[in-house]
Amino acid sequence: MTEWPIRDLAKATGLTSRTLRHYEQIGLLLPSRVASNGYRFYGDAEISRLYRILSLRALELPLATIQLALDDKTSLADAIETHLGLLEERRDRTNEQIAVVRRTLETVKKGQSMSVEEVFAGVDQSQYETEVRARWGDAAWERSAMRRTGMTDEQRENDDKKSRDVNAALRAAAEDSENPNSSRFQSLVADHHRWVTAYWGGREPDREAYTGLSELYVADPRFAATYGGESNAEIIREAMRIWVRANLE
Repeated sequence: MTEWPIRDLAKATGLTSRTLRHYEQIGLLLPSRVASNGYRFYGDAEISRLYRILSLRALELPLATIQLALDDKTSLADAIETHLGLLEERRDRTNEQIAVVRRTLETVKKGQSMSVEEVFAGVDQSQYETEVRARWGDAAWERSAMRRTGMTDEQRENDDKKSRDVNAALRAAAEDSENPNSSRFQSLVADHHRWVTAYWGGREPDREAYTGLSELYVADPRFAATYGGESNAEIIREAMRIWVRANLE
């Protein structure tokens, strides 16, 4: 059986030896053997498994989800075939999303009216992964991703609708020049906080996290656009700050 030392595997994949050792620690990828000097070696089966890991990581799946998906025995050829199928599915979804966004843009340019569902139909929430991981850690994003992975198509559709409804309600309040301290606005923020808790896999945002989220809505143009621009996002931020002072210690 051919074996590759960890340094060669790291060089070939672009991973660091530290990452490969982390995969070993969490039981995701074990070496075929460990020499007396501590050097790790990987055989054909491990190469096939690592290919599957990297192909799933490229699809932005969390490590916990990948670990569940790798419980069966799969050859390298099967792993590549599965990877190809997943890439083709992603291509098809991307093409569909491009078509939706193009229709949305054309409608807006023509000055035609659209429902809020139509406006947000082309938004991909996974674009925010980097911000979530950087601000609140890998666990926060992976809990959220695991939650979505366990849903049926209908549940995901309902979940997406809830996301649109919650954010559209905040946007409407801001566009109506609602007082951030009003009972209406504060009720909408409370609903938003519950939605974020669910979206984060049950982890309730504390004072610091929720305040940081309100800042992100203003600072990041993508988030601000969800609420109709920076001025609306600033109003929503103020409403969130008021709610935090009243409800989070």
